[in-house]
Amino acid sequence: MIIYKFERKYLEEWNRFIEDSKTPLFIFKREFMEYHSDRFVDSSLLFFKEGKLVAVLPASIDGENLVSHGGLTYGGLVFLVRARSELIKETFVALKDWLIQNDIRKLIYKAIPHIFHEQGNEEDLYFLHNTAGGVLVRRDLGSYVILKNRMKLSKGRKALISKARKLDLVVEKSNEWEKFHEILRDVLDRHGVAPVHSANELLLLGERFPENISLNVVKDRGRMIAGSVLFIFKKTVHTQYMCVSDEGKEKGALDLLIESVMIDFSEKGFEFLNFGISTENAGKYLNQGLISQKEGFGGRGMVLDHYEITLDD
Repeated sequence: MIIYKFERKYLEEWNRFIEDSKTPLFIFKREFMEYHSDRFVDSSLLFFKEGKLVAVLPASIDGENLVSHGGLTYGGLVFLVRARSELIKETFVALKDWLIQNDIRKLIYKAIPHIFHEQGNEEDLYFLHNTAGGVLVRRDLGSYVILKNRMKLSKGRKALISKARKLDLVVEKSNEWEKFHEILRDVLDRHGVAPVHSANELLLLGERFPENISLNVVKDRGRMIAGSVLFIFKKTVHTQYMCVSDEGKEKGALDLLIESVMIDFSEKGFEFLNFGISTENAGKYLNQGLISQKEGFGGRGMVLDHYEITLDD
């Protein structure tokens, strides 16, 4: 097996491979991965066997560490649907050899959660541990909803949704990224954090991936009072950002929005709504207020794991 670092000449082949893979996620396409190339030094890898591309690894380099990928919540090796365990084991053997030959001290491997798999895709975790010596070093807790088997909403949640409907709040798609970002900044400022993406970055990504990124908002007589940026995958919709103004919170705007999203995507045949993680400080601290909000919509637990392969000196 031969491993090459990504170059521009591989762009189309890389994107086609992602589309045909067991995890055909648009966030692994080059146009998404490269929007923040000023912050992360790409070091993605392509694995060829007998002249055919058999695996790719979205990755960035951080000093002497290879990260899969520093600019993504999760990464890991990507394989075609037809890939079998023997090939996956061979890929890990080749990867470990490559790491040693290129003086990489550590590989940080972010496993892809099962709700983003199109086929069984956890062979990598087996060989990561048993063949490559990977160990679990971080575990985050996220929340997701099985749309066809939703839990009943609490009385309080139902009351807020009913209130929002009586106030004739309107849920709609929007291109008002700047206004949304203004509300988002106000909310996050209170917690001493800032959005990962700027308004311009969200606009750029929305234009690059119009079928995969959607801004859904709630308006009261034409004024935006809540919104969510949705990342839309084949069977999973992910709330990348959610925010609500003080006025919107009082009127149940976010409750109406999330209920609307769940009904809409369930009717379209989607399987999961993912709320993302509620942990901070590398998974060590659980934000109870945040996870309680997600649990109020029926969200229940899913872990996101980080592994490390440490190479001997």
